[in-house]
Amino acid sequence: MLGVMQHTRTWSDVYGSALALFEGRAGGHAWLVAAPPSLAGGLAGELVGVDGKGRVTLVVHEGLTPLLAALREADPRGVIVVAPSALSGGPALSVPGRVVADAGGVEYREGGEFPAWTGADGAGGPAGECAAASAAAQAGAAVVVVGPENVAEALSAWMDRTPHGR
Repeated sequence: MLGVMQHTRTWSDVYGSALALFEGRAGGHAWLVAAPPSLAGGLAGELVGVDGKGRVTLVVHEGLTPLLAALREADPRGVIVVAPSALSGGPALSVPGRVVADAGGVEYREGGEFPAWTGADGAGGPAGECAAASAAAQAGAAVVVVGPENVAEALSAWMDRTPHGR
């Protein structure tokens, strides 16, 4: 199929997170898919099946600091956060502070106050706490939270409702 995303690069960041870049046709937008390791298993297969323009960065992260770094680096049009199930929004939350010293050889501080968020897809359904979605919202990114089996569908739908997205 012409136009499907191609896996073009894999690397790790200073925090020990795994990242992969998927590129479609020229043009379009940058997107970020963020997942914890426990839910990341089939995501590369989901992403290579998407027919669209632009690029998608997949970050497999533990904690919020690596996610926030990926957000700054990718500067995405939107973020798809992978969670055990889809959420329509979530409350503000406080993530307890801690020092992470065993990831990628860099010591850093995690935690803080994160805002409430509303899913950018306008989908109904349950609301619930999602620290990654709150962190994305704090960074100013539009966010959608889906289960791992719905990443390709969510990305395709977002591209369809975005000018020059598909």
